[in-house]
Amino acid sequence: MAATHDVRRTMKGVEVSKTGGVEVLEYKTDLPVPTPKEGEVLVKNDFVGINYIDIYIRSGFFPSPKPEILGREAEGHIVDVGPQCPPQLRVGDRVAYMANGTYAEYTATPVARTALVPESLPPSYGAAALLQGITALTLIRESYPVQPGDWILVHAAAGGVGLWLCQHLRAIGAKTIGTASTTSKMELARANGADYMINYTNEDVVAKVNEITGGEGVKVVYDGVGKATFDSDLECLAPKGSLISIGSASGPVPPVPILRLSAKNLRLMRPTVYGYIVTAEEFKYYAEELFRFMVEEKFNVQVHDVYPLQDAARAHVDLEGRKTTGKLLLKP
Repeated sequence: MAATHDVRRTMKGVEVSKTGGVEVLEYKTDLPVPTPKEGEVLVKNDFVGINYIDIYIRSGFFPSPKPEILGREAEGHIVDVGPQCPPQLRVGDRVAYMANGTYAEYTATPVARTALVPESLPPSYGAAALLQGITALTLIRESYPVQPGDWILVHAAAGGVGLWLCQHLRAIGAKTIGTASTTSKMELARANGADYMINYTNEDVVAKVNEITGGEGVKVVYDGVGKATFDSDLECLAPKGSLISIGSASGPVPPVPILRLSAKNLRLMRPTVYGYIVTAEEFKYYAEELFRFMVEEKFNVQVHDVYPLQDAARAHVDLEGRKTTGKLLLKP
């Protein structure tokens, strides 16, 4: 049987019942607190991570059943456990996790996607790091296994995933070229590991990449921008290079004739982090590896702002408007 603890029956949260703009975000104060099922724990959320996938789901770009509480990651403390909960997770533990429905005071999360947060990490770092940090790790380990000395192009290098990529690539010894839209974003990316920066608003990205690499091109492009950068990405790649599409901030990439890849034997991939953490063992490996980098390598955790839960719409506007650097968090 599940353990029983003093948990309220209702909670505050942000729900969407239809797709659309930020006007469909409904802040509610009477949502039912979930009961943890077998293999789940109930977490009282201290900080909630905001990710671009939340916008995709809100807008309908990624279809999902409605109504639903938005959110895919959070940090907090376990307040209840369901049946068959492993002994390493107990009431009172500080955890970070990846689960649906995190824009709320409480979330029931699978044990298989829940990790203990090292006590040496400050509050909020678990929520600020988990999804984007693991995403970056899987991109450099599995989407394209980066080697020391590889030329890498990272679009939106001062964004959430971009900053994690820059830090991981520096730790590996790769040569990183980043893109950004302002001087301050370029400086931030350099401080986090980018070796070269290109201002895509007033510089020719293809020409600069060719100049920097001596005409060699890059081994891989990590592109979270999408439609606006896709064609130039193919030009920036070296023969046998890989274009790893990780987002569509400028809009979805139109259908691509597969023969476009043949001239340089290019590889095109659109991965999601969830495909790399299918098992509990895979999630545990990447979560522990991420926290090890954060503790031992002193990785920087860049938090743009912490918004009250009821201001989720304002946070979405800021993120969609490219007004941010690093991570956006909600405080229930």
